[in-house]
Amino acid sequence: MSTPWRPGTATGVGSMPGVDPVEAASVVVGELPGLPHLPELPARGLGADIIGRSAALLVDLAVEEVPSGYRVTARPGGDHRRAVDSLRRDLDAFEEAVERSGVRPSVVKVQAAGPWTLTSGIELPRGRRVMTDPGALREFTESLNEGLAAHVSEVAKRIGASVVVQLDEPSLPSVLAGALPTPSGYGNVPAVPEPDARDVLHGVIEAAGAVTGQPVVVHCCAARPPVGLLASAGAGALSLDATSLDGLPTAVADELGEAWDSGVVLFLGLVPSVDPGRPVTLAEVAGPALRLADRLGFARSTLANLAVATPTCGMAGASASWATRALGLCRDLGKAFVEPPESW
Repeated sequence: MSTPWRPGTATGVGSMPGVDPVEAASVVVGELPGLPHLPELPARGLGADIIGRSAALLVDLAVEEVPSGYRVTARPGGDHRRAVDSLRRDLDAFEEAVERSGVRPSVVKVQAAGPWTLTSGIELPRGRRVMTDPGALREFTESLNEGLAAHVSEVAKRIGASVVVQLDEPSLPSVLAGALPTPSGYGNVPAVPEPDARDVLHGVIEAAGAVTGQPVVVHCCAARPPVGLLASAGAGALSLDATSLDGLPTAVADELGEAWDSGVVLFLGLVPSVDPGRPVTLAEVAGPALRLADRLGFARSTLANLAVATPTCGMAGASASWATRALGLCRDLGKAFVEPPESW
């Protein structure tokens, strides 16, 4: 599947600082014209975090806030409606920012929790995680597919652009390792076998790709991302924290090389997601990408067509000024992948 973005494109991971969707959208559209993303603003609190925001997409399922997080509820209440309203305001602001820019992007990106992160972050009425009940897991996955399809359709219609879906799976390594605690806190949820985890994720990737006609991005910024599983599940792009890849075990590096060689695009997290408190140069942030290409045996020119520059992770904890600076660095870095300085 070919990519809808041009060589040298950059984008953001998802979250932005602050609580003003108009300001966040203006920064994203202004700094990332090639692949702007619908911003997320977790600082707004309930319903604006990754789980609440993604639950707002669900069809015929609703959640409510409880002391331990989110729990399934019989009907939508104030918590659920607040999450839906926040998402709608974000899309309104994004549409307004695109119109004000005067340059309509050809492609935009939206983000949602992947099936394992979503169902590990929501409890059933009796307190167990949704992911532990096969019937509930299937119901949530089908609802997520349906909700994503409606969301993509609305974004495409309002923005007038192709839409790329990014599935965020920060919890997947813990799901695979059996490292998620039970509600009682006295034990852990049993590990999910890799074939089962892959099959569920593949179903959502396949559904999202069928709706968009575009490669689906899967984001996991863990230090040891399950690269082989993500690639075999059908991800067309892997979004990773490239600054943590220098020490990858050989087996994982081989999986990454195989994925890249097969045409999977790497969204490389290179620019610090929070202000490092010192000047940052383009050459410095490019370093992990150049070393990765060298280690995997690829020409550095591969970065132009099969890499997208991003911050290392979400930017909810950044200052407004750094968020703007960081996204600008990502944009400049993408351009440098196409026309590298002589010093590289």
